[in-house]
Amino acid sequence: MEFKKKKNNYLIVYVLLTLGALIMVLPFIWSILTAFKTLTESLAFPPKIVPATWSLTNFIDVWQTLPFTKFFYNTFVMIVVRVIISTIFSAMAGYALARIKFPGVNMIFMLILLPMMIPGQVFVLPQYLLISKLGLVNTLTALILPGIASTFGTFLMRQFFMSIPDELEEAAILDGCTIGQTFIKVMLPLAKAPLISLSIFTALFAWKDLMWPLIVNMSPEKMPLSSGLALLQGQYTTNYPQLMAGSVIATIPMILLYLIFQKQFIQGIATTGSKD
Repeated sequence: MEFKKKKNNYLIVYVLLTLGALIMVLPFIWSILTAFKTLTESLAFPPKIVPATWSLTNFIDVWQTLPFTKFFYNTFVMIVVRVIISTIFSAMAGYALARIKFPGVNMIFMLILLPMMIPGQVFVLPQYLLISKLGLVNTLTALILPGIASTFGTFLMRQFFMSIPDELEEAAILDGCTIGQTFIKVMLPLAKAPLISLSIFTALFAWKDLMWPLIVNMSPEKMPLSSGLALLQGQYTTNYPQLMAGSVIATIPMILLYLIFQKQFIQGIATTGSKD
């Protein structure tokens, strides 16, 4: 009786999880299907779920309309630089806050966490004024600078470094390692999984960042993919099939990135997300 009740509970949980997964993936499936439709089909009422004729015309048109090669290049440079610098800074800050005892360490950590509790839109105007004063508007540097310091990354790495036993660090010090050597030779090799997770998160945040690139870079030559796709949206009408085709093209690299690092991503979340 108890086994049957437990089995029914598992069945309910699986049904609810499957339903939730379908709801979450439905917009993406709808985008893919719309990308293969004609403009008339996409605006038909009642809506047609599956296109009557599968056509690649929208993908070809949108690729010829927008400078996708330039968008991919700008996005690639922005993501690579952000990932490298942000990961290094986050690892250094997380290690210092977790393992080095100095006055005010908890207060500094709370101040670092403070921006996570404030909507990001609050910082847009000061950031734009600063970038404008530096003469960096319409440059790749303007896309990169705001993302090189990560509050989330610092928090994530601190949680991981706090989980490492003190004995390991003490053994390294007894062997003659300085703080820097302990960090580089002992701690960083252990932090491979959370560093990969952080890199994927940073790349994902940079990839989907829309508002800041739209504000700071108006030239198509300096736009990343996210804001470049906005050029497909007209003032009065929008060709939704072409917009969805562009979105699908822009999504493919991130899906590949996740599939390649899926194991490390899940492992990093499992080893850092549940620590105090």
